[in-house]
Parts: sequence; C-alpha cells; structure tokens
Amino acid sequence: MKFCFSCGDGGIPCGTHPGSPEDGRRKEIFKIACAMIGTLRKNTKSMRDAMMNYDVPLYRPPSEANSLIFQVTLGCSHNRCAFCVMYRQKKFRIRPWEELQADIIEAAFSYRRTNRIFLADGDALVIDADYMSRILNFLYKKFPDLERVSAYANPNNLLEKSEEDLRRIREAGLQMLYFGIETGDDELLVKIRKGATSQELITSAKKAIDAGFVLSATIILGLAGKRKSLTHAVETARVCSAINPHYLSALTLMLEEDSPYFSRCLGKDWEMMDKLEVLHELRSMIEQFQLDNCIFRSNHASNYLPIKAILNRDKERLLREIDDALKNPERLRPEYSRAL
Repeated sequence: MKFCFSCGDGGIPCGTHPGSPEDGRRKEIFKIACAMIGTLRKNTKSMRDAMMNYDVPLYRPPSEANSLIFQVTLGCSHNRCAFCVMYRQKKFRIRPWEELQADIIEAAFSYRRTNRIFLADGDALVIDADYMSRILNFLYKKFPDLERVSAYANPNNLLEKSEEDLRRIREAGLQMLYFGIETGDDELLVKIRKGATSQELITSAKKAIDAGFVLSATIILGLAGKRKSLTHAVETARVCSAINPHYLSALTLMLEEDSPYFSRCLGKDWEMMDKLEVLHELRSMIEQFQLDNCIFRSNHASNYLPIKAILNRDKERLLREIDDALKNPERLRPEYSRAL
C-alpha cells in the first residue's frame, strides 16, 4: 500500500494529499506514521515518528505539519462541497470516548512533551460542547507541555452552537479554527454546495472570533471559472473584509482529470482559468480587500505566485508584485510543480 502525506508549508488552511490504499478502498484501522514532511524542530523528536491508529485518508492543514493528530471524528458531516473529495469514501461518525481515550493514552505514553495537537477529521467542531470540553481537558492533562489545539470548522458547526458553548470550548483549550470561505458569491456558493450563504459565512466566522478563537480562513482562486471571475473576486473580498480573519490564505483550484460531480454542480458553461487569468482574479481581490492587520498568504503549492503580506498595510506592494508577474509569466510556478 502507498500513502502520501506531502504538503507545502506556510500555514494555508487546506487539506494535504490523501493517504489512501492503492485499490481505493478504506482498510481496517492500521498503523501508519503521523507524517514524513516538514522541518524538524531542533532538540525535538519529530511527530512523524509517532505511530497512531488512523482511519485514512487523513488530512490536516500545512501549518499543522508538526502537530500530533487525533481523529475525534471520521469524515465530514457536510461532505457535499463540489470542489472537495477529501472524505468522499468515509461515512461520518463521531468517535466514542472509549476509542479516543485509548488513542490519547497510548500517544501520551511516548509523546508526553507534545506541544501542538490537531483534531481531525473534517469538522471536529460538530461535537457538542460537553464532549469537546471532556476531550480537551483530557488532552491538557495528558500532555503537560501542550500549547495549542486546533481544528477545522464549518459555518453550520458555528451557527448551531450558542455563544456560551463556543466560549466554553475556547476556554477548555481549543484555540485555532480553520474555516473555509471559498467564495463570497451567493450564486456560486449554491453551485458548489457549500451549505451556507455569504451572510451565514460572515455571521458564523465573526461568532467564532467573538468567542475568542483565532480564525484562519481560506479562499479558492479560479473557483468561479472564466465567466464569473470578477464577481467571485469582488464578492469574496466583500465577505473577507466583513469577517477580517486573523489569517487569510488563498489556494488555486485544482481538479482531478475526471470530476463529474464538480462538472454537474458548476454546469456546462464553466471553464477552467489559465494562470494569468487567476492572477488577474487575485489582483482584483487584493484591490478590493479592506482588512485590518490580517496575515495573508498565497504560498500554498497549488498557487502560481507565492506571496505573503499583512493587509491592508502591504496592499500596494502586493499589487506591484502581481503586476510584475503578469509582465513576466515565466517566473510563475510551472504546472508540473503545482500540488494540493
């Protein structure tokens, strides 16, 4: 069996390559290495050497490359987004306490000095406040050096929880949430089956920030295709500006050669954008952003032009960098080196 845990660095809140058996079927839970990628911290034993019982495929954000991963859920409770195939082969379930407790105890025996933990799978925040608080309290008890716990969250997870429950979870030690905006265009949100309107994205994200979470949001360049690119850019900038996340990252749409579900959702008139069109879209977004001290990155491996900045402070510099890249397209990342 082959497994791939390759991933770019840079804190982009998106999934890495899936680790799946060659025959495409989910196997029984088995022993695999946490990961094999990333710069190792000096004098710290790599988490990639830890052996855990994982239900694959397993995903985590690139910025969690040095984190110990616990699957508190399997799959994604929504699992209908047109652009995402991460959990298609998994039936969603919340793992019972007995299973999860055994994993934590086993990992703590060998990796007690862990300081970062990521809670997988797709939307761990679907777990109710009582159970999540129990999990977090046990993690901090078993890992005395633990500094940060993070997880993916979707709009419905946040909207369904009361402000009090979100604060309880935050106070129990869940600090960072990775949140997919994708687009701010309401028509496109329906087509991609996001399960939320642009106003619901704004409301849920601000609710998380108000509860004390650090929010790392992501948007997808090229998602609207050629015809609706400008609308996607303007509306996405509107939503991002209304949320003003602590971190904002862009990745560029990449599709498998055969993507029938995406094609059905987006329609026959959808056309993939080329690299220069994607850059123009990115430029339009940045031009429209009204952000305050937001750390912005587009250095994910799917992007043609890696850039980083603090917005809006560095807006003019970013626009100049993009203009320079448009005049010198040979400097852009070649297709063969792009990856999710």
